[in-house]
Amino acid sequence: MGAVYWDDVEVGDSLPAVEVFLSKAQVLAFANATDMKAARFTDDAGARREGLPGMITPGNMTMGLMQKRISDWAEGAVVRRLGVTFRGLVLPDQMLRVQANVVGKMHDDEEGAVDLEVWLETADGERAATGTARILMPRRGG
Repeated sequence: MGAVYWDDVEVGDSLPAVEVFLSKAQVLAFANATDMKAARFTDDAGARREGLPGMITPGNMTMGLMQKRISDWAEGAVVRRLGVTFRGLVLPDQMLRVQANVVGKMHDDEEGAVDLEVWLETADGERAATGTARILMPRRGG
């Protein structure tokens, strides 16, 4: 995908949805790398002892998937803010879908700001995480 500039974006645009298969091995590797050793992130049996259906994905990993979608779409943009509300559990070993829509557009002399609504859906279509982001995008010729 080529560069997307602020000038090319309109309020109401939808980013192409991206599907990601999130495995238990990926969640475990993330939990170990970030020193999140709680059983809910590393072990199905331990998570069930906590009253969960099995291993869950750490919230900051879920946010990372959302941020990656934005950064992949707007290469060269700076993510200034990403606020997320967690509405459900993100269980590993399923296909997830990350989507976003452009909801606002502002500019100053050198950089353009774009506001997005972004969400992550589970395999059954549940929006497990929703949020908003503000990114600064390059302008054409700028």
